[in-house]
Amino acid sequence: MDLIIVESPSKAKTIEKYLKGKYRVDASGGHIRDLPERQIGVDIANNFEPKYTINADKKATIARLTEKAAKASKVYLATDPDREGEAISWHLEQVLQLKDGTPHRIEFNEITERAVTEALKNPREINMSLVDAQQARRVLDRLVGYKLSPFLCKRIKDGLSAGRVQSVALRMVCDREREILSFQPEEYWNLTAHLKGLDGKTAPFKAALATYQGKKIKVKNKEEAEEVERALPPDFTVTTVKKAVTKTHAPAPFTTSTLQQDGSNKLGIAAPQVMTLAQHLYEGIDTQKEGHIAFVTYIRTDSVRVSKEAQDKARSFIAGKYGKDFVPTKPNVYKTKSGAQDAHEAIRPVDLSRTPESVKDLLDRNHYRLYKLIYERFLASQMAEAKYNSMAIELAGGDYGFKATGRSMLFPGFTAVYQDSREETDEGDEKLLPDLKEGDFAHLTELKKEQKFTKPPVRYSDATLVKAMEDKGIGRPSTYASVIAVLNKRNYVKKEGKFMMPTEVAFEITDVLVKYFTDIMDVGFTANMEERLDTIEEGGKDWRGIIGEFYPGFAKNLLKAQADGDEITDEICEKCGHPMVRRHGRFGEYLACSNYPDCKNIKSTDENVSPYKCEKCGAHMVIKEGKFGKFLACPNFPECKNIKPYGEQPSTEKCKACGGEMFVKTGKFGKYSVCAVCGGTNNVSEMAGKCPTCGAPTKKMTSRAGKPFFGCSKYPDCSFMSWDFPTGEKCPKCGKFMVQREGKEVCVDKRCGYEKEED
Repeated sequence: MDLIIVESPSKAKTIEKYLKGKYRVDASGGHIRDLPERQIGVDIANNFEPKYTINADKKATIARLTEKAAKASKVYLATDPDREGEAISWHLEQVLQLKDGTPHRIEFNEITERAVTEALKNPREINMSLVDAQQARRVLDRLVGYKLSPFLCKRIKDGLSAGRVQSVALRMVCDREREILSFQPEEYWNLTAHLKGLDGKTAPFKAALATYQGKKIKVKNKEEAEEVERALPPDFTVTTVKKAVTKTHAPAPFTTSTLQQDGSNKLGIAAPQVMTLAQHLYEGIDTQKEGHIAFVTYIRTDSVRVSKEAQDKARSFIAGKYGKDFVPTKPNVYKTKSGAQDAHEAIRPVDLSRTPESVKDLLDRNHYRLYKLIYERFLASQMAEAKYNSMAIELAGGDYGFKATGRSMLFPGFTAVYQDSREETDEGDEKLLPDLKEGDFAHLTELKKEQKFTKPPVRYSDATLVKAMEDKGIGRPSTYASVIAVLNKRNYVKKEGKFMMPTEVAFEITDVLVKYFTDIMDVGFTANMEERLDTIEEGGKDWRGIIGEFYPGFAKNLLKAQADGDEITDEICEKCGHPMVRRHGRFGEYLACSNYPDCKNIKSTDENVSPYKCEKCGAHMVIKEGKFGKFLACPNFPECKNIKPYGEQPSTEKCKACGGEMFVKTGKFGKYSVCAVCGGTNNVSEMAGKCPTCGAPTKKMTSRAGKPFFGCSKYPDCSFMSWDFPTGEKCPKCGKFMVQREGKEVCVDKRCGYEKEED
């Protein structure tokens, strides 16, 4: 039996349903290999060769897939139809050793029986241009992130990160906040004339001040407003009347960017959550009544193109439900922005017969709301224009000109299904003005004067930041949600309502990076780099060459930034004769040679040197004071990162959280081990962990079935228990508690999938 490998278990379940047991379908769970987590993983000296490693949590997956692939007649790689999906397929092909000259790669834009079956008829080889495009971005982002993040930690504080796209987005947020802080409001006045016809039959209407002696006018203060009022005659003359039928064209179907914008604006859902919900709708969702169902097409696209088949079905559906008048004479075609990737269709429902009303009971609230938004936007995009009776009247009141506008709907067109944000914010009158003619008179009943002040720019929301990034060419649509997620997760921004306000550390990060890395923090430079990276995908461009042109200048700026601000001491490096500089690292102050990187000599400035020698490099360990007490550290940090417990009985265990050295302590509930590095605890007798409910220590106990578990030491007042080691923290994603599992700090709920990143 043939084997199909996808990246998502949910996607696998959907495809299995459609293929009805004719194929085996399994999932890789995303990338099975990647750059290493705790190393840069790029051989800079060897033409930026990436050093891929098998992800620790994927060894069992690889063994399972290898076994199934060996038994299969054919293996198909059906990962997502983009460069990331292409790279996942390439890694699978390499690791599973599928390179037998047979085309393995299949792709489809929607997970339907028709689309999958058609894709299986047309397998192809891996597109290395797409793979190289993904590798280029991955390597470039790794170089920038892994070089800048330690620099920020040293210069500002620990726990900070930087990124090629992330840092530019943060600068945009900070620059907007500085505009707001420096903004000086200016006074102005709006003058509105309340008018009625002289015949006593004409309905009252309003007109706004527009001109003085034929030129635009801006009333700046109360005195000027009163001067206008005194100069106005009791009756105005109608000088111009314009009547027309105006049309509003339907908006294009959703792209990744516009979906995030509308999801934020209309539904109040953050961009990262919009993309998570959309991914579920694409891969398929378990429903009680109909099993596993996929609802929408692929959700990572910046194209507004729609296939002819989907367009024809939409036109037929619209005619049947709304009438032929709602179907445009010619199908609506939308132009994709220049520079956008046109590999996939716009986002649309896979089956128009699954109306939002028909699936409301199948989906939870947010999945339903997002599906309804996608469904209605696509349907509207294929409908006729909305038509309005529009009218504009210009009137003269002495030397002052006033203007009134209004409109009424003739034909709703696409607005019968979907209200565009532009229409929602339209401040025009909803009904037509009185039927006046040029030369008619209107009597002034009141002049309403309103004092106003200019307002500062509005802070970015998820929607407006996404739009700004897209307009400026920063990043690509698939990265916007993850960038916003990082800004929030790292506390670089805090939300005031739906708007982003940068924190103090965000300004510090931005200022430091702008000072030393002008290119990286420049919007234009970053946009140009995106365009250059896109040329790799088109073929014929060497990705290593693009990085090779960028990296030397970046490395030079990094060395300058690292040296700038270091205190030069009188001490001379015994290895090369250059002066030593004073620096601050993770374990305190140390001396480093100013001739770095040619000379990497470093030594401690701490006079509290212990008699113990470092077993890794032979240097005398120094006594340091940390958050969890004293410990021994090698003075040759960061070249040697060896640390040991000090003044306590050493433990034979290693820390489950970070692998560091442990020492034994005695507490209220017995003996336990404490890590010299992170302060984490391992159980020795009965005490371990921290209760996330009440904060008390937990105890390691044994159930009646003989299975060990962790229970709160305040039982029965607190009934908390966990099968895994509890850290005492709450999951920021779902609110449940965090545990240590397989050396990682993760959410207790495996379905949540949250894993804490190491600083």
